[in-house]
Amino acid sequence: MVKAVNTRSVDQELVKGPVDKAMEVLEALVLPGGPHRLGDIARRTGLTKPTVHRHLRTMTEYGFAEPAEGGSYRPGPRLLGLAAAALNDSRAIELIRPVLADLRARTGHVAFYAVRHAGDAVYLEQSEPAREYRVSTRPGHSTPLHACGVGLAMLSALPAEEAEAVLGVPELEARTPQAPTDPAALRAVLAQAALCGYAVDDEYDEPDVRSVAAPVVNARGEVVGAIGISGLTFTLDPESAQVYGPMVRAAARTVSTELGARTPVLGVVPAGGREQR
Repeated sequence: MVKAVNTRSVDQELVKGPVDKAMEVLEALVLPGGPHRLGDIARRTGLTKPTVHRHLRTMTEYGFAEPAEGGSYRPGPRLLGLAAAALNDSRAIELIRPVLADLRARTGHVAFYAVRHAGDAVYLEQSEPAREYRVSTRPGHSTPLHACGVGLAMLSALPAEEAEAVLGVPELEARTPQAPTDPAALRAVLAQAALCGYAVDDEYDEPDVRSVAAPVVNARGEVVGAIGISGLTFTLDPESAQVYGPMVRAAARTVSTELGARTPVLGVVPAGGREQR
């Protein structure tokens, strides 16, 4: 939710240290739709304009931000370089890129990879076909785990207590009217995802957009991310989702196997819980 500008008192700001505030400014700086004006960053972070300006000035000096037209700011070259270096040095990303390209070519839909950060799914990589439309999820975009296909896929493969910690948050955000926010309804969605090995986002994150996703795990069986595809509902209808689901699942398992995971075996979801893997 967007926060009002300068509603946070100086005393409230002091509760957070300078590093915390700098991270909030940096996160707002890289949101889609940039470059961003100072006032917009202040609104998103809840920090005062002088505080935001001070952090942006320091980031500019170090190359993490740079001024743009109209008093706005965008990510600087040093920040972009560090992000590119981190992604290129990632074993998972190295394995995922050709898998996403193959999935995009076989389905004709956007293919992407996301990881978990606390209660959010953060998109890291994307392979997009030449189309007249574009989905809003781009690398760097984040969405609550319960409100997107990749998030549901990751939740379905997490230990029960970790998934419950996410579902137990009061008043889960409804991104669309179709999004389930009742924990019992979400548990049913996760149980189905665990049973078939992939999750379906049926217009939960965006109206008129459906996605199918499957979890990626490492050699220890830990969830490290999820692979998914996304398309408009008239091109990715429920019947197509059932056809593409096993393809997405196979793509995720290919990466998981390369990371040392044993190929999971589908089983029956026991009463009161998700599939045992």
